[in-house]
This record gives sequence, C-alpha cells and structure tokens, in this order.
Amino acid sequence: MASVIRLLIVDDDPLVRAGLSMMLAGTEDIRIVGEAADGTEVEAAVAAHSPDVVLMDIRMPTMDGLAATEMLRRRRDPPEIVVLTTFDADEQVLRALRAGASGFLLKDTPPAELVRALRRVAAGETILSPTVTRQLINHVADGGGEARGRRANELLGRLSERERQVAIAVGQGKSNAEIGAELFMSVATVKAHVSRLLSKLELNNRVQVALLAHDAGLT
Repeated sequence: MASVIRLLIVDDDPLVRAGLSMMLAGTEDIRIVGEAADGTEVEAAVAAHSPDVVLMDIRMPTMDGLAATEMLRRRRDPPEIVVLTTFDADEQVLRALRAGASGFLLKDTPPAELVRALRRVAAGETILSPTVTRQLINHVADGGGEARGRRANELLGRLSERERQVAIAVGQGKSNAEIGAELFMSVATVKAHVSRLLSKLELNNRVQVALLAHDAGLT
C-alpha cells in the first residue's frame, strides 16, 4: 500500500470543511489529520499535526490564504500547499503561487480529480498547467511587471546554459521526459538539473520556475 498522505484542511466555512472530509473519507491513502478555520490557526495546526499537504482557502476573514502560505513557506520543512478558491482567475491565487503554493483547485473540483491532485502534490509534482498559469497572468492586473522582469533575468543569469534551457522548457510546460528528448538527456539528468536550478534560484517548485520564465519574457 502506498504511504498515507496527511492532509490539513483550512477553510472558514464549516460546510466546505465537512464536504471535503466526506469526499475524502473513503480514500485509503489520504488521512485528514486536522482542520483550521482561519490562517491565524494554521501554524499551530501544522506544528500539531505535521501534514504532508495543506488545502488552503484563499479568502478568510482574519488571515487569508496568501499570508498563511507565505508564513508556512518560511518553515524549515514546510508542507505542500494547494490553494482552494471559487475563482479561476484571482489575483490572490497568482500571488499564492509566487509565494510557493504547488497549485490551486476550484472548490467544485470533482472528487476523483481532487484525489489525483493531492497524490501528485504529495509526490512533489505541481498541479497547475502552464496554460492556466498564462491565463492567470494575462487575466489579472499584476503590477510591477518591468521590475519583475529585470529581477527574473537577473536570477536566470545565475544558471548555466544547460540549466537555463531546462528552466525555459519547464516554463513551456514540458515534462521531464519531453525535456530529456528535446535536450538529449536522460530523465534522471533532467531531474538533477531541475533540482539544481530550484536551489540556485531559491524556488520551491516548477510553478515558480514557469512564472519566472514568463516574467523574463522567455515563454
């Protein structure tokens, strides 16, 4: 049996929390270890329950999901974070992704899709396609584009030419296998390059690499 994914649900609506709990109750490899009703409760809940994944509501009354995501990403060993929203083009969603969330899900996501997404995130993957990322970026009025572009190019300048090629391919939404075929590398070598560039760029996941490549005008 696969290892059990420890899940923390964070949402200010008790009906949403109950619905998610019921939806996931029959899934053998996902165990809900705790709940929180506001971002202010998240850090204590993570410390108490050590979740692998946090399902984080984006809109909460006292501390929203963005602030809670930023807070969790500063932990030494943070859980993966998936943002929950009722909107598919929300400025706060984009900001949460920049802060290190592994993707986002709509609250009406079908149960089977939700389970697949949680399994992927727990395995270290992201659950946001580059197409959706571009739609978010294009739809949302996200100021500071020129300064962000300069910063993105400065960061990408830290990479070797090969790592830069891999970063651009990640930004284009290519899988490790597709990158390997394009750049004549094994999948293991691609994974090693991705790990190194994440370390050099001080990023958490491939979504952030895609956003950086977009900011630099490379995708």
